[in-house]
Amino acid sequence: MNVATDPVYEVGEAFVGAGANSAHINTVFGTRLGPVGTAFATALATPSAGHVPFLVVWKPDVPVAPATLFINKAAIANDRHGQLTWGAAQAGVALGVTEYMAGRFPDEAATVPFVLLTAVWVDPAADSDRAVYDNNRDAVRRALDVGRRGIRPTLAHRELAIDRGPWNPYLRLD
Repeated sequence: MNVATDPVYEVGEAFVGAGANSAHINTVFGTRLGPVGTAFATALATPSAGHVPFLVVWKPDVPVAPATLFINKAAIANDRHGQLTWGAAQAGVALGVTEYMAGRFPDEAATVPFVLLTAVWVDPAADSDRAVYDNNRDAVRRALDVGRRGIRPTLAHRELAIDRGPWNPYLRLD
């Protein structure tokens, strides 16, 4: 991202996996001194019941670069859901962000001007640490790539008109 010529921020989304262990992530990547930096600080300072944004870390005392905020979309339902959210999902996001940024910014110091917001869905019915970890790793990488490419229609409007319409894994129209 070139602060002088690129968009003020990049917005991405990705869904990976199937069933309760799937991952759905939204990302907003931008500069610390812009609107994303303001949103980052505001979100960190204003937790709400069941939603406590926290810094993504490689391990305790080692935050990922750029500074990344994990915002859980689903309120923590029980101890196991909390373990999967703060453990497997957070670690998957940490690895995915680190891998993506290493490819984009070969010099880690170049990430300092930026922050990343991740809104992460972990289904309260999830039951596999490995699947939650892997799916969140892949989803955050994909979401960041979508954000970098920008919002570009993949089908012409005419094709969309004859398509069956919007779809997602939770849609049930029967």
